[in-house]
Amino acid sequence: MAEVIDRKSRFIAQAAPAASEEAALAFLDSVRCAHRMARHNVYAYVLREKGRVRYSDDGEPPKTAGLPTLEAIRHAGLTDVIVVVTRYFGGTLLGTGGLVRAYTQAAQKALEAARQVRMSACVAIEASLPYGLYEQMLRLLEAEEARVVERGFTDKVALRVLVLEEALPQLEPKILDLLHGQGTLEVGDPHEAPF
Repeated sequence: MAEVIDRKSRFIAQAAPAASEEAALAFLDSVRCAHRMARHNVYAYVLREKGRVRYSDDGEPPKTAGLPTLEAIRHAGLTDVIVVVTRYFGGTLLGTGGLVRAYTQAAQKALEAARQVRMSACVAIEASLPYGLYEQMLRLLEAEEARVVERGFTDKVALRVLVLEEALPQLEPKILDLLHGQGTLEVGDPHEAPF
């Protein structure tokens, strides 16, 4: 979240991840509910899903609010994100140039403050192995830059691991060689995940 004040008008910008249009619109609705007394809730979003790009000036003069917000997203090189800039009118007209500057600054600040996550094509693998192989498995996974996301300890060690899809062909035979029939390995389907 970020805030810009220009001649007593408050511009409150919020950015959120949005993997779908439904998620983007749900975030927009939550901001609108939280700021019911605001004059404008301008938004823009860019989604990979169907290449969807949308923006709204929400009552501001055309191309002075939503488009600058969209351009801030594009300039940051982000996708699957929505930015909503809420404006509380301060009583002074800012003019088209002033509106463009204020909405751009607010959106940029919100994007800079947000934690950015890179999504990658990943595969989840699940391994079950004896305790005697646990440390070797961890070293192997670390060397191959795979991430252990869950660990379970019963009569055997159960690991859920996230690996980049492109690295799986090199990693899978190494794991099978390490297990040498003493454990099991299940490979999931490719999916998008933060990595």
